[in-house]
Amino acid sequence: MAKRIFSGVQPTGNLHLGNYLGAIKNFVSLNNDKENICIFCVVDLHAITIKQDPKELKENIRETVATFIASGIDPKKSIIFNQSSVPAHSEGAWLLSCIARMGWLNRMTQFKEKAGKDKEKASVGLYSYPILMAADILLYDTTHVPVGDDQKQHLELCRDIAQKFNNDFARDDFFNLPEPLIQKEFSRIMSLKDGTKKMSKSDLSDLSRINLTDNKNDIINKIKKAKTDPLPMPSNLEELEKRPEAKNLIGIYSSLMGLNLDQTVKNYSGKNFSEFKENLSQILVENIEPISLEIQKLLNDKSYLDEIILDGSHKASEIASEKIKKIHEILGF
Repeated sequence: MAKRIFSGVQPTGNLHLGNYLGAIKNFVSLNNDKENICIFCVVDLHAITIKQDPKELKENIRETVATFIASGIDPKKSIIFNQSSVPAHSEGAWLLSCIARMGWLNRMTQFKEKAGKDKEKASVGLYSYPILMAADILLYDTTHVPVGDDQKQHLELCRDIAQKFNNDFARDDFFNLPEPLIQKEFSRIMSLKDGTKKMSKSDLSDLSRINLTDNKNDIINKIKKAKTDPLPMPSNLEELEKRPEAKNLIGIYSSLMGLNLDQTVKNYSGKNFSEFKENLSQILVENIEPISLEIQKLLNDKSYLDEIILDGSHKASEIASEKIKKIHEILGF
């Protein structure tokens, strides 16, 4: 049975290796499976839960789409669009917010993490955005959602909302209950300067991350300066767990090579980090430099990117609007 897959990426700009290995590389594999129907959304409505510069946001939307295409997602096979161009998402979020329960939202740990200690100053959108995420997913009769560990709770909320709607209106199969697609291999990429912190564009040091727009020299330099410990390469997984920087670099290598951690550890057991770093740099250049060059090429053709977004938005709107129409009928509108 064909999978109908939905996933979204925020247009934060300057996407990095963590975004690629944690999400986009998997999107490409899903796109390449002929059995799948894939919908990839630039979730700009989610982005404005914190203040954005309007000009930067517009450019970041294009850059995210360019990154999708440069990485290998085919816009002729998959639908690529930006969320705000399909009004059904906003309406769906409101309709589903009348189904969702306050207690469910209060249990969402990501709000507590993002809002910090001063929750009173956080936007209402930051609090309620898991409902918008549920609308994003449910409007397309999604069967599967690629998620990381930090998003599993939100998908569970989505399923709860869908189940309650179906029960409340005696429509057992109106909303699908989407299943998670969780990457089994190493996908959580950490900072190159601190193996205990997630790789992030907000890190003040550009040396902490490999940007998908980095050139060959940038990549080699960053891996050369990446933090390691003075010991030789670890000889087993138990030792690897105690050495976060080593685990991160080995995880990056393994993900790019399609190996599990155990295989890479055996291949480099007891060797010097310098040799490993040279090989890692080579693999990164082979994988990331073509993406970087293609992103730059696409960003120089904004009209092409805008056509892709417009075409994808029309296709997405047809599907989502039809689902909203059916929700109206059920609700009595």
